[in-house]
Amino acid sequence: MRWRRRSVSFWLALTLAASALGAAAAPAQAQAPVQVRLGKAQAQNFAFMPADAGLAAGIFARNGIDLSIANFGGDARLVQAITAGAIDIALGGGPALAFVVKGAPMLAIAALADRPSTIMLVVAKDGPVKIEDDLKGRTVSVSTAGSLTYWLAQELSRSRGWGADGIKIAPLGTTTAQAAALKTRQIDGVVTETGTVLRLVEEGLGRILVRFGDRVPDFHAHLILARRGFLDSHPDAARAFLKSWFESVAYMREHREESIAIAMRVADVSNSVATANYDELMPGFNPTGRFDSKALDVLARSFVDLGTLPTRPDMSKLYTEAFLPKSP
Repeated sequence: MRWRRRSVSFWLALTLAASALGAAAAPAQAQAPVQVRLGKAQAQNFAFMPADAGLAAGIFARNGIDLSIANFGGDARLVQAITAGAIDIALGGGPALAFVVKGAPMLAIAALADRPSTIMLVVAKDGPVKIEDDLKGRTVSVSTAGSLTYWLAQELSRSRGWGADGIKIAPLGTTTAQAAALKTRQIDGVVTETGTVLRLVEEGLGRILVRFGDRVPDFHAHLILARRGFLDSHPDAARAFLKSWFESVAYMREHREESIAIAMRVADVSNSVATANYDELMPGFNPTGRFDSKALDVLARSFVDLGTLPTRPDMSKLYTEAFLPKSP
């Protein structure tokens, strides 16, 4: 009888010890996801669609990121939002990097897309502009002053020998406002993202005149930027965001139809427009996020061309590759 009581006590102690050991060996409870507020310079730009695709596919959530997305009418408004602390990470045009020199509390953390293939110049189909020479003295719209679209319009004017102001440039904000201005003949052309351009063509209202991806081979057209305060307080979240971004790009490559459906919904375009966007622009994503010296040099020149900065800055102080995945 005593032996039996001792045996029960022994096995009870052994069971409790095993339970305690199992609890100690069990993985720690998963941490709560980090809230990340993302801003896009334009809602419809296909270059920014991986954020929407990754959100829909649960990629950001799987990497511990609780992502929310806000849209802005151009780079200037995007930078204002990041400066005010309203967003943590921004998807914008390369020329927005100049605002770092002017005091914006942010850094570029990845090169999103290189050639500006996502930007085109569309003119009214039955308007007065038939060839590029007809643009001299005409008015084209862009998103905001100091933006990628603004610089590309200036670069086009310079390439024709007209100087920076041979084409009149009107910053009109959102793509919706720009398309409306073209339809009502307030402007002669629109420099904007391909979704809006292809929709105008599909509606029979527009005609593509210039594809800027063919004009500027060395460039970082779009960047991922982050607020310095966010990088300091949540470095692991910044790494998780970029990991999610590249996984989202890979997802889009592997899930064509699903990605086209997401582009249709987010950009509010037809299946044919979303399909054309996908087929034309998917190859344009930077596969590693790393920065290129030639592209950075042209980008530095754009800052001076735009009048944003008086001289070319030390570009090495405006970006970091510290948060990039080692094997995206």
